[in-house]
Amino acid sequence: MTASPSPQRPWLVADVGGTNARFGLVTSPGAAPGRVHVLAVRDHAGLAEAAATYLARHAGDVRPAAACVAIAGPTAENGDYRLTNAHWAGNAAEVRADLGLDHIELMNDFEALALALPTLGPGDLRPLGDAAPSGDAPAAVVGPGTGLGVAGLIRAGDRLVAVPGEGGHVDLPAATEREHRIVTMLREERGTAEAEHLLSGEGLTRLYELVARLHGVPVEPLSTAQICARRTDPLCYETLETFCSLLGSFAGNVALTFGARAGVYIGGGILPRIWDVLRRSDFRRRFENKPPVESYLRAIPTALIVAPTPALAGAAARLASLELV
Repeated sequence: MTASPSPQRPWLVADVGGTNARFGLVTSPGAAPGRVHVLAVRDHAGLAEAAATYLARHAGDVRPAAACVAIAGPTAENGDYRLTNAHWAGNAAEVRADLGLDHIELMNDFEALALALPTLGPGDLRPLGDAAPSGDAPAAVVGPGTGLGVAGLIRAGDRLVAVPGEGGHVDLPAATEREHRIVTMLREERGTAEAEHLLSGEGLTRLYELVARLHGVPVEPLSTAQICARRTDPLCYETLETFCSLLGSFAGNVALTFGARAGVYIGGGILPRIWDVLRRSDFRRRFENKPPVESYLRAIPTALIVAPTPALAGAAARLASLELV
């Protein structure tokens, strides 16, 4: 069995996305992850190499007893993993051996974000609307980042169970004539129109180009960060508003799928940068606008997660739930 976390034998927790890998250490039971540091995925050959770099810089002489890694990509029962939007791939047993761990867990990154929901306080959330959570009902998380993640959180007896999925690959929920034209152009370009194609970091730049084509104007290539920063530019602002509207419809679909009466919570790295646009946008109206279930959705809270590294807390919760001793 693996020891509970201690200063001498901590737990290593990680949240690995297509762009960044966040690491932290849990040094006592129930403690929040500390010594948090972010490494660029592109700068490291794989998970073991990045973790070794983190430990060399931030762990001193201690060696972790166990690790839980949240991965933005598929993980298999045999421990194989692969990042969807980056080059890292491998096997958990190899990482465990390379790092000298007693135990390692791999999980979907949005599964970890779902498990983190009970740890979030009022300062970690920015409400969108004024609905209140409903008791022990299911909750859900969605998040546009490098990709588009989705997961649910349900109660099973006295345990909370995260339910990961690949909801980011469902069809885009276009609701206006303009959005239908955008989706048509996207489908002509890519052969399909998945939600992730527009509701993600790369998707935001693609949406900007499609909005420009809709208006018949040439544009300079802009990064996600540049589009988020140029809110006084009419084309950028229209792109961001369209992004928020589509996300509202998508989040409403997720709420209906999970029966998420405890709330739908928005993660990922894009929305905190454009909070002013999001809170004024049609996000909440589009979330609710699904006849004949408007009253059902009106009672479901939505909120933006602004905690800096919530998935690390979810990874720690997974290790704690295994009752390691």
